[in-house]
Amino acid sequence: MSGRGRKAAQPLGGHHSAPAVEPDGLVVTIAHAEGTHSRFDFAELPVSVPMQRSLARLFAARSARWNSHDTAFSYWTALMAFARFVADQPEAVEDLDGLTAAMLKRWRLKNIATNGGIALMRHVRPLLKLDERLATGPAAEEVVRRLPTARSTRRSYAADEQQQVRLAAQRQFRGALLRVRDNAALLAARQAGDLVEGSKDWRLAAALDQLARTGYLPTGSTGVVRNKKLLGGSNWENNFGRLYLDRFELTALAVLLTHRFGWNLAVYDRLPVPVAAPSAGAGTAPTYRIQVEKRRKGGGRWFSTENVTDVGPGSAGRLISEALEATAFARQLAAALVPGTDRLMVARSHYPSRVHSDPGRPARIGPLVVGIADGDAQGWTKAHGLSGAPFQRSRRTTVIREGRPLQHAPGTHESIYVLPDEHVQHASRDVFADGAHEALAQARAVFGGRLADQPEPGHTATATADCKDEASSPWPDGVGGCGADFLLCLGCQNAHVHPGHHARLSLLHRELRSLRSVLPANAWQERWSESCSRLDDLRDKVGAAVWDVAGTRADADDRTLVHLLLKGTIRP
Repeated sequence: MSGRGRKAAQPLGGHHSAPAVEPDGLVVTIAHAEGTHSRFDFAELPVSVPMQRSLARLFAARSARWNSHDTAFSYWTALMAFARFVADQPEAVEDLDGLTAAMLKRWRLKNIATNGGIALMRHVRPLLKLDERLATGPAAEEVVRRLPTARSTRRSYAADEQQQVRLAAQRQFRGALLRVRDNAALLAARQAGDLVEGSKDWRLAAALDQLARTGYLPTGSTGVVRNKKLLGGSNWENNFGRLYLDRFELTALAVLLTHRFGWNLAVYDRLPVPVAAPSAGAGTAPTYRIQVEKRRKGGGRWFSTENVTDVGPGSAGRLISEALEATAFARQLAAALVPGTDRLMVARSHYPSRVHSDPGRPARIGPLVVGIADGDAQGWTKAHGLSGAPFQRSRRTTVIREGRPLQHAPGTHESIYVLPDEHVQHASRDVFADGAHEALAQARAVFGGRLADQPEPGHTATATADCKDEASSPWPDGVGGCGADFLLCLGCQNAHVHPGHHARLSLLHRELRSLRSVLPANAWQERWSESCSRLDDLRDKVGAAVWDVAGTRADADDRTLVHLLLKGTIRP
């Protein structure tokens, strides 16, 4: 229904999506948000045809929840592993209803010991649960059996490692930015008519003009770039790199953005151009509104925005300004070739005729590539002599450094990023040790006062001890006195206990222990456990024999005071 209560108009004819499973029941085609499709042929699985069709049906039903080709491919890989396992079993299985609990137990034992095996089971299990034939019985119980949490092997960068990665990315991107900036200035001078026609700079700027408009330099009849001497050589930086970043330079920019904002690799394929507006509080400095897409958050929660201001070198806004400057010509060419294109991370390919085979990634735009591929990240790391996954580890490091969730839920922040990280665990050891020592000290000093041999002049007698200085109470009453009840006296550093108190306190101790047997556990714990712990500690300090004998000397006044203390009618 529309907001005014009328039925919404139906779309034009042909609005129904095509069925995912083809008529033969063996091929599943999944459409992605990028406008691409993934095709999975279940005839490739080494199991019987009925099981192939059953798995294809479950795969197609589950695919409605997926947002990317990578997700679909991970499920396909898991199903292929499961099919091979089934094919290797001594029992002949015609379809899913032939799966036995014993077979599923063997599948579990085969995979339970490794993170990769647990991941396979986590992909196969939700598919099997969709089949009504596995809804009941021993096999069904094995299907829904709880899986352990995979042991995290990811860790953040140490300070020196993160610095090494950041400097490598900074050097490469900075060099590319200066190169593009210098050539952009030369091209702008030609367009403004500031160059002498026919001069070397004028002819070089003419080549740059064609490069900016088409993505290609002037070539001869054989397709080879002309005027290599004018361009300064045949290397990338002196040719197409004059106005464009290549894929590794774009990867270096992405590494810097991840270090600054904590974005993961998937963000860069769909990151739109930040929108700039004058900042109200920073003079002429621009403030950029950045829209970040995170599809794993689920429908309706994909998009979040970040606002950053360019307030000078080293600021987050300055990095965005430099990213816009370095990618300006690539973005303009992309918008010219495919009107409406709005992507920040665009680079010029070294091999524009090569077509990538990943349907989950943005399509090429002429000689341009959009976003960062896994291969780019791996190649960049190898080229700089680094190890590990720079985006996963840089993101983890940034999240831990910021100390707050970045584009993910608080629970994910704690359970996935903070708690499993070995650097966080190492840094927390001293904190935990200090806390443990403090708790131990408090446990050993439950009685907070002092033992005395006799009363001291100037001390004030209370129901449980003598008070050295009521004005310095840890529980002041707001008018210069003590606001604590008398049972708290034994936890105060001003309390002094001498033998004259022993009989009364021993009697109180005995009464408190007797209450424990008649009161509900939670009531006794809440009201009396702390006082009883102090008396336990005091008994150990005085000596058990002396304490117990003193209790037999309690007189009528002691019993009256203990009764009032337990009834709660005595107040300071």
